[in-house]
Amino acid sequence: MTTASTTPSRIPALSRPVAVLGPTIAAVVANLIIWGIAKAAGVNFEITDNGKVDAVPPGGIVFITAVPMLVGLTAAVLLAYRWPGILRVAEIVGSVLAVLTIGLTIAADFDVSSTIALALMHLTLIPAIVIGLEGLRRKLAEEGRAA
Repeated sequence: MTTASTTPSRIPALSRPVAVLGPTIAAVVANLIIWGIAKAAGVNFEITDNGKVDAVPPGGIVFITAVPMLVGLTAAVLLAYRWPGILRVAEIVGSVLAVLTIGLTIAADFDVSSTIALALMHLTLIPAIVIGLEGLRRKLAEEGRAA
């Protein structure tokens, strides 16, 4: 007699709404914490554009974190109805985009400390993306629909 053995995972099975909203909220909170710590350490988050100085406020951090996360995760979750294998592809693409968009921060006219803090914010998206989409993959596997 054989019994099926499953290896426990630290990533729980997640429903589609939780796989989108959970990682988005987690990334926003993490990035606001980074912003707050950096501000307390004296980072100014100021950018000079055509001689005009603007600062990145907390609302800007929320927006530039939440919008890409919501769009990307929603697209992956919706595509997973037809092609569950897209979830692994989306994990890779989302993670690569998070790293590549650090280049936009570097190209902008931020000081070094602001650039480092903002780059760290980009990197917080990676675990959020992977955990959210892996959680949905686990849910689909439990339902017998995962690839």
